[in-house]
Amino acid sequence: MSKPQVLIAANPKNGIVWSKEEQKTKLGAVAEVLELTSSSREEFFKDLASGGKYANIVAIYRHNDSASAVGIFDKELIEHLPESVKYISHNGAGYDQIDIAAATAKNIQVSHTPGAVDAATATVGAFLAISAMRQFHRAEVNVREGKWKSGLLPARDPEEKVLGIIGMGGIGKALARRLIAFDMKVIYYNRNEISPPPDFPCKYISNVDDLLAQADIVSLNLPLNDKTKGSFGKKQFDQMKNGSVLVNTARGAVVDEDALLEALDSGKLFSAGLDVFPDEPNVNPKLLSNDKITVLPHMGTETRDSQKKMEILVLDNLISALSGKGLLNQVPEQKK
Repeated sequence: MSKPQVLIAANPKNGIVWSKEEQKTKLGAVAEVLELTSSSREEFFKDLASGGKYANIVAIYRHNDSASAVGIFDKELIEHLPESVKYISHNGAGYDQIDIAAATAKNIQVSHTPGAVDAATATVGAFLAISAMRQFHRAEVNVREGKWKSGLLPARDPEEKVLGIIGMGGIGKALARRLIAFDMKVIYYNRNEISPPPDFPCKYISNVDDLLAQADIVSLNLPLNDKTKGSFGKKQFDQMKNGSVLVNTARGAVVDEDALLEALDSGKLFSAGLDVFPDEPNVNPKLLSNDKITVLPHMGTETRDSQKKMEILVLDNLISALSGKGLLNQVPEQKK
């Protein structure tokens, strides 16, 4: 009996990077593995059509890097997938490049990689928080330009400050553990209080407004969807404490950039730390020129250790699904 076909839609040049052996031995044991060779979206659609080389695939391993060749998995692309496709296993905790509603309507189950990204993304969040508080970005630029401490004003210590986490999932919890080491107090907002409580000191705040009024640092750790897009704007900045800090390692489109710049220029915010932007890899020049902001080029999971964990988790989801046990990490929208 022939094995079901799985398409690896990853980096168009390199495919899976860190787990090629596991791809061969583990996934290869239960599936015939095909690599993405389509060089354009149009070619991909032809390859998916009847008689095409991907016409009989059952599952897809997807990485955002595949978008450089075939584009995002929006409604148009998903509607071009053959009826044989039952699973899309995405490499990433965030999956805003996949139209979940379109996939659900086509009876395609989608998984992602929560957990595997927590540590690395939280480390980036902790760095951004400390850099923003202590103004390490501005200081580094100074010394590289031979200015030493010229023009640098006293920054702020993290000790005894209040960290407000919006979205206390795996990344939020890992961030809290890191910043508690700096003697920070942790409060958080979720739609519901976590039960049982986390294994570290923290306080649940039942609405965002109260959290913003109390926090010295606000960290955004929530997914991007229709409800959260642009949800952090002028109203939210106005509710924050004077001289507070914003950290965003979630998705850039969650924040209204004009409102952020206004809050920084007015002094409402002391500084900000950003790892994500709405139109990556393009970044608003006004953000880049503002020396109150520490910026990174979406470095959340840019470690070989985390990337391998993510790849393995995607493979495990595929193997589980193809073995009749279902996806391990199906996206929550499909589990309602």
